[in-house]
Amino acid sequence: MALVVQKYGGTSMGSIERIRNVAKRVAKTYDAGNDMVVVVSAMSGETNKLVALANELSEFPDAREYDVLVAAGEQVSIALLAMCLKSMGYKAKSYLGFQIPIMTDSSYSKARIEEIPDNKVRADIKEGTIIIVAGFQGVDASGSITTLGRGGSDTSAVAMAAALKADVCEIFTDVDGVYTTDPNICKDAKKIERISYEEMLELASLGAKVLQIRSVEFAMKYNVDVHVRSSFNENLGTMVTKEDKEMEAVLVSGIAYAKDEVKIAVMQVPDRPGIAAKILSPLSEANISVDMIVQNVSEDGLTDFTFTVPQADFKKALSITKETAEAVDAKEVLCDENVTKVSIVGLGMRSHAGVATKMFTALAAEGINIQMISTSEIKISVVVDAKYTELAVRVLHDAFGLSK
Repeated sequence: MALVVQKYGGTSMGSIERIRNVAKRVAKTYDAGNDMVVVVSAMSGETNKLVALANELSEFPDAREYDVLVAAGEQVSIALLAMCLKSMGYKAKSYLGFQIPIMTDSSYSKARIEEIPDNKVRADIKEGTIIIVAGFQGVDASGSITTLGRGGSDTSAVAMAAALKADVCEIFTDVDGVYTTDPNICKDAKKIERISYEEMLELASLGAKVLQIRSVEFAMKYNVDVHVRSSFNENLGTMVTKEDKEMEAVLVSGIAYAKDEVKIAVMQVPDRPGIAAKILSPLSEANISVDMIVQNVSEDGLTDFTFTVPQADFKKALSITKETAEAVDAKEVLCDENVTKVSIVGLGMRSHAGVATKMFTALAAEGINIQMISTSEIKISVVVDAKYTELAVRVLHDAFGLSK
């Protein structure tokens, strides 16, 4: 007998018919002799409706009450799935995040899981109960509802698997695995059978929508094998696991892109020690993540300081940066919302030379100008004009032979 944690996303839970389909899948795994914990998202579109209501009321909704609002969608889906399983003759029980409890910090909308006591869930499992857990949500030390950010149900599932020492965590979604790039952009994209935590972490952080980044962090930290597969067929998907020598032999594993970034440039900043910290510290204090950073070569004691932030934080980031720019005597603040970050990822980059040259040459051949560059041991990211997104992805996919 194995302990299996399964997660079903909003598309999989998008209608009563699809909830019945999920219930049948859960029942099939349970009937095979497995203990079951199921983590689900809100029905597709429900969270967006709640976010729209909040934004109608306020440009900057109160953070605590915002989380109370957007966590509501999962309460509906866990109850419906539990009802469905009970109507089929199974013992099932739903849990909201605070009932387990999934303990988090107090960073509303971006909360991090700190602890999950397992006694309640284990006691129910011993009674043969299928546990249904609301993804995406938790509770802080003061008892306030918190949420984990978009895609947070993935993190909820992997964290539950880690807390319960599950044998596997299956992430069911509307795609049947992790692909070399977005199949909607590149028809030649191939499904990857096995990928390392490190590569998946990079792909998730760079725009691949299959798994939330923090879910991969949890999986890597606690050695949880994550099987990404489709809820609409029985195909095997992609196993996210420890790296091995076969993975290292592949130069580039995948191409990711992120359209949800904005470029902010602080122009003609005095070039002296501490200026970068003065510009970035207020953003950090506002819990805004800064991604790529470029500082130009100083000219006449002045420089330009450019960085990217998530689209969701753009208004707040721009407002903060304008205040800071005035305080440090910068000339002006410019922004560009029409940019995309395109990235290549692969363990093979550690031991192969010429990868950056190959990437830049392929983009140049199509007249695609590179605005910013960022690298790590296993990835290279560039910022390009948004209109070149699909072309850049296809060109790089071909250049590194990922369709073969």
